[in-house]
Amino acid sequence: MKPKTKQIIAALALLVPLAAAATDVTVSVKNPTRTQRQQLVEVDASAVYERLGANKASSLVVKNALGQEVAWQLTHDGKLLIEAAVRPLSEALFTITTGTPQPMTTYVCGRQYPERVDDIAWENDRTAYRLYGPALQKSGERAFGIDVWVKNTPDLEVEKRYSTELANHGRIVKLKEKGNLAEALAVEQATTYHYDHGYGLDCYKVGPTLGCGAPALMGDDGQLVLPYCYKDYEILDNGPLRFTVRLAYNPVTVNGQAGVVEHRELSLDKGSNFNRMTVWYEGLTKAQTLAAGVVLHAEDLTDIRLGRDYVAYADPTDNPAKQNFQIYVAALFPNGVSATRQLMNSKPENGNAGHAVGLHSLNPGEKYTYYFGSAWSKNDVRTFSEWNQRIDSFLEDLHSPLCVEVKQ
Repeated sequence: MKPKTKQIIAALALLVPLAAAATDVTVSVKNPTRTQRQQLVEVDASAVYERLGANKASSLVVKNALGQEVAWQLTHDGKLLIEAAVRPLSEALFTITTGTPQPMTTYVCGRQYPERVDDIAWENDRTAYRLYGPALQKSGERAFGIDVWVKNTPDLEVEKRYSTELANHGRIVKLKEKGNLAEALAVEQATTYHYDHGYGLDCYKVGPTLGCGAPALMGDDGQLVLPYCYKDYEILDNGPLRFTVRLAYNPVTVNGQAGVVEHRELSLDKGSNFNRMTVWYEGLTKAQTLAAGVVLHAEDLTDIRLGRDYVAYADPTDNPAKQNFQIYVAALFPNGVSATRQLMNSKPENGNAGHAVGLHSLNPGEKYTYYFGSAWSKNDVRTFSEWNQRIDSFLEDLHSPLCVEVKQ
């Protein structure tokens, strides 16, 4: 073989690994349904990095078909999140390269608030939620379920609400102690998140109930076994497009079996009215009935809907006569339940008339996934009829997911 030929072959050999790595990757998102879709899609991040020949720590730039950069997020479980809008029976294409992306707006986030008795609060561009923590349990207050904070702005509100409330609470208390009740009320109305200042408020009653969407095992006496506030937590994802937290609760005794520990992993995406909840129990030795759903308040039981795979309710708020609006809540069970029903209290306590729940026989070691969520009649879902349509559409989307493919 001539020396020049050898040089050419050697040069070509050096080019082989370079050719294996693409400068960009195309992601196809196909809509198999006849309805417009807009939601986050999950892309296998490992496949993207492998085809780009890039280190998994490399930053990415994601562009839509118009060449505009779009927001993205890497999750704790190896997913690349992209928000996709896809016309009926159509395809949307995205191009991914390595590089430095433009600053991205955060639409979803959350944290623990040790300054407010260990609340964990999170929100997206539609609604905010919170869970109660160890410091509150130590105080003796009986709180368990998931709270809803309504909002009518896509902006993040929770941090501001907490800081404003806490900064003025001491002043309000002192004014009341001095008998300056009118001034105390004026300060409270101007600063507390229990009043609407044009962007939403906290007016949902929880207490010792499931609130909006919490799970609980059922005792043989038909009562819910509530472990109350969480014991430990870990935030796994924190924006800009998804929030995920994993929680463990204090041990409880269920139907004579002690030391049963509830575990949850819940997440909320940009643009969604619904959180994803996965629940499992450590220490179960036999199947138990799991209940998940929403509290029903005695002030208004007019609009309750029990479907085959969901429960929905138009909640009247903590002051229906003066608030004059509704909070729409629901729990959705796309994987099925044995039944949906109302569990009513013989004697309503603090307006708690009972619950609308889905029931599932949970086996030891089994993880069960369902969804829960809310909307506000002063925001994007104006009526209970619209809320039911939102539920139906969300369930249909879950059963007909967008088809995601990573192409070279």
